[in-house]
Amino acid sequence: MTDRQSMRHFVGQLRAAGELREVTREVDPRFEISAILKLRDHGPAQLFRNVRGGAMPVVGNILNSRARYALGLGIPVGTLDAHCAMAVDQTIPPVMLGTSPVQEVVHHAPFDLAAILPVPHWFEHEAAPYVTAGVIIAKDPETGFRNVSIARLRLEGGGRMMAGIARNHHLYILAEKAKAAGRKLELAVAIGNHPAILLGSQMYVKLGEDEYDIAGGLLGEPVRLVRCKTVDLEVPAGAEIVIEALLDPEDLIDEGPVSEFPGFYVRYGSGVACEVRAVTHRADAIYQAVLPGYATEHCLMGAVAIGATLTAQLRSVIPAVRRVFVTPGGMGRLHAVIAMHQPRLGEGKRAIMLAMGMVNLLKLVTVVEDDIDPEDPVAVEWSLAARFRGHEDLVVIPGVKADRCDPVHEGLIITKIGMVATTRPGDGASGGRSEFVAVPPEVMARIASEIGSY
Repeated sequence: MTDRQSMRHFVGQLRAAGELREVTREVDPRFEISAILKLRDHGPAQLFRNVRGGAMPVVGNILNSRARYALGLGIPVGTLDAHCAMAVDQTIPPVMLGTSPVQEVVHHAPFDLAAILPVPHWFEHEAAPYVTAGVIIAKDPETGFRNVSIARLRLEGGGRMMAGIARNHHLYILAEKAKAAGRKLELAVAIGNHPAILLGSQMYVKLGEDEYDIAGGLLGEPVRLVRCKTVDLEVPAGAEIVIEALLDPEDLIDEGPVSEFPGFYVRYGSGVACEVRAVTHRADAIYQAVLPGYATEHCLMGAVAIGATLTAQLRSVIPAVRRVFVTPGGMGRLHAVIAMHQPRLGEGKRAIMLAMGMVNLLKLVTVVEDDIDPEDPVAVEWSLAARFRGHEDLVVIPGVKADRCDPVHEGLIITKIGMVATTRPGDGASGGRSEFVAVPPEVMARIASEIGSY
């Protein structure tokens, strides 16, 4: 029986639902896989059976819709955000197993990583192939608390990789702690994970909070883990592949141009070198890849996680908050719509400022009432047209420190904007502007029941 906590179980669900396309002709991991995934950005998941130069198949575009996340979590799609917010609050700690199929095959260094894994070379001006769906596990050198996240990893030849890590990333903080202690930081990179593991790794929580606990909340059961072979870390037992490595904060590598979620190349400077000690994988492993840049799967992974954590955090402070939706047009990172139930005067602005403080990436936040579907851009625009008073409901905050990923920052400074498009007390009174025109309800109900006869 397939482990329900594995990616292959989810791929089987996609196959059964007719949402998996198996590509049998040979594909080149250099640019060809990225071109196909881009052209089929919103379509079925793509399973490449015959990858040039590699023994492993490659799968991509498996999580390019909210419906796919819901399928993987076994919930109705309409409950995805509420389920994710619940998982942030109601966590379930992981459990340990003694063995796992992810360690059926073990490669010990020295080796050429490119000869083991079919890592795609994504874009023309990037210097080398990047691992893009690797869930990175590390431990705080001071506290021993675990951190689970994703960062891009570039192959540098042999058993050497480069990790591209932002300074505000928890992994960077752990690397700096290791550097201060004169140590290297042990890493494990799990590739080919269940949607709950990927989503849990992206949650915006405090350093020291274990993302495996959130993944357990998403699954409704403990995440099953297995110990690594050469580093003191635990990885998902349902994974396909694990890379065990040492991150050396003293060894920096210039990255050059790299793709980022706005769709542009950026130049961040130096990344941190890693030396791979071992690779373990299933005997019939499938390599998972996420198309980077402005691609649906890449953007959606951040959007779902940010929306979930913000919903939970804002609701704990402002009970009127019902949902935070991070928009695809905002690259799954930069724009959000907050739905609130009958907010009191000033609560919309407070929600905007809190959201921007909790997630620094956000720079445009719109507040609507919960009679508006935040996923419907037409409904949101209608709310702005019908309820937004520009002279009172516009929040403009210039001179805010930006995330380095923001495409228009100047010296890491941007302007942030919020708009409150909600009703106010008295708007629904007789003669007000929020009493909707309507057919008498009994007539509407009768016609709706008979609409097929018209």
